[in-house]
Amino acid sequence: MKNDIEFPKVEKVGVCALPEKDGGRISWRVHIINLLNEDLSNVLVSTRGYGKKDDDKVKTSELRHFFEELKAHSALSVELITPELVGLNNQYWVSFYIGNAIFDKKFIFLPDSLLEKNLIDIPVLNQKGILII
Repeated sequence: MKNDIEFPKVEKVGVCALPEKDGGRISWRVHIINLLNEDLSNVLVSTRGYGKKDDDKVKTSELRHFFEELKAHSALSVELITPELVGLNNQYWVSFYIGNAIFDKKFIFLPDSLLEKNLIDIPVLNQKGILII
């Protein structure tokens, strides 16, 4: 059934992670970001973490977040990656509509990507963070 649906290429929509310091610990606030001139509707973000921690396989629960709308040139907070989950692959599978067309893309923060040395300026939010488009 999914093979019957045509998914256009996703451009100018992504996820970003902004560092949040709490004492000596750094967590990462993940946002979905829309750099298009069009609003997104029926935005579904499916999140999960997986990988290895101390030579043990780790897999988090899969969470789903729904947003009715994401305005053009804006962002919405999705969730917080706590320090315990930073060493994992943190996956965000994003689906949304523009008009009647459905879009779908997977974004992954790899274990070594959530580091302060990788910070760049994030458009729309005007903060430093990690951006995947």
